[in-house]
Amino acid sequence: MKKQIIIALALLVGSFSFAQKSEIRDAERAIKKSNFAEAKSAINAAESLIGNADDKMKAQFYFVKGQAFYANGTGTDTDMDVAIESLNKVEEVEGKNGKYSKEVQEIKQGMINSFLTKANAALEKKNFSASSSGFEKAYKMSKSDTLYLYYAAATAVNGEDYETALKHYEELKNLGYVGVETDYVAINKETNEEEAFPSKAMMDISVKAGTHTAPTTKKSESKQAEIVRNVALIYMNQGNDEKALEAMKDARAANPDDASLIISEANMQLKMGNRDKFKSLIQEALVKDPNNPELLFNLGIVAAEGGETEAAKGYYEKALKIKPDYTDVHNNMAVLILSQEQDIIEKMNALGSSAADNKKYDELKAERSKLYEEAIPYLETTLKLRPTDLQTAKTLVNIYSALGDTAKQKEMKAKVEALESGQN
Repeated sequence: MKKQIIIALALLVGSFSFAQKSEIRDAERAIKKSNFAEAKSAINAAESLIGNADDKMKAQFYFVKGQAFYANGTGTDTDMDVAIESLNKVEEVEGKNGKYSKEVQEIKQGMINSFLTKANAALEKKNFSASSSGFEKAYKMSKSDTLYLYYAAATAVNGEDYETALKHYEELKNLGYVGVETDYVAINKETNEEEAFPSKAMMDISVKAGTHTAPTTKKSESKQAEIVRNVALIYMNQGNDEKALEAMKDARAANPDDASLIISEANMQLKMGNRDKFKSLIQEALVKDPNNPELLFNLGIVAAEGGETEAAKGYYEKALKIKPDYTDVHNNMAVLILSQEQDIIEKMNALGSSAADNKKYDELKAERSKLYEEAIPYLETTLKLRPTDLQTAKTLVNIYSALGDTAKQKEMKAKVEALESGQN
C-alpha cells in the first residue's frame, strides 16, 4: 500500500513538473511574438508550483518571468520591479556562470541603460520622482554601482520625497558609502579644454596618440558629509530633532576633522533656535578653517542679531579681506551700518526748539550723514556685484538725496526706473 502511495505521489509530482514546463514554454513562445500579456499569464499559472521545482527549472522560470515582465522596456513601473527581482533570482539560483548568465547580463545591462536614460531625461524635465525611481531601479540591477543609489536619494530630496530619500540615505550609510571617485582628465589639444575619460587606459591612449596633454588623476570630494547633513535635515523636517542630532553626532565622531560637518551641525542648531550653540560651533569650525569667509560671515550675522555691532563689523571686514567680492557681506555691512540710524533719528525727534537743541540736532544730523557716507561704498559694491538689486538702488537714491548729492541721486534714480520697467 505504501509503495502504491509513493508511486502515486511520484506521478503527481511528475505531472506538476510537466505542467510547469508546458507553461514556461508557452511563455517563451509568447515572448518571441512580443505578446507579453500572454507570457505573464502563462508565468502566473506556473508560479504556485515553482517552489517544488529543481534549480534548473527555477532558473529557467525566473529567466522567462524577467523577460515577460520587462516586456522589452514597455512594462509598468511595478512590472519592472518584478522583472528586476526575477532576473536577480536567476543568478541566486544558478550562480554567475550558469546557463542563463550571459543572456541575463545582456538583458540587465540593457535595462540599466534604459533606466538611466529615462532617469536623466526625467531629471532634465525636473520630474524628480520619476528620475529617482529610474536611478533606484538601475541600482537594484547592479548593486555594486552605489552611485545610482546616491542619485536616487538626491533626486528624491529635490522632489521633496523625504521618506524615499531617507530610506536610500540610510542604506548608503549602512553600506559605508563615501562617494569618492577617481576622475581621469587631460587637455584636448584642439580645444585647449579639460576632457574626462572613463578610464586611465583610455586617457593614456589619447595622450600617447598626441591628441591630449597633461594627463591628471583627480579624486572627487567625499559625499559622506552631505549624506549625513541631509539625513539630519530630513529628521528635522519630520520634527524628530533627537534623531537629527544623533545622526550628526555619529558623523562627527567618525570624521572629527571635517569642518563641513561642524558647519552642518551649526546650521541645524540654528534651525532649532539654539543660537549660542550655533555660534560656538561656527567658532570651532573657524579654528579648523580660519580662512573660510562663510564662517566669518555667519559669525557676523549672529553678532549683528545679538546687538554686537562692532564685533559684527570685525567679522565682516575679515571676510572681505579673504573674499573681496562677497556680495552678501557688502550688503550686510551696509545694513549693519544703517541700522544705527534709528537711534540717531529717535534722538533728533526728541529734541525741542531751543538753541542748545538746534545745535544738538545739527550734530546728530552730521552723525547720520557720516553713517550714510560709511555705508555708501558697501551699497555701491553690492549693486556692482548684483546689478539688478532694486532695493539697494532705492536705498542709494534716498542716501544721495539726504546728502544733497543731486548728480548721483539723478543717476541712481534713472537706474531704479530702468530696473522697475524691466520687472513689468
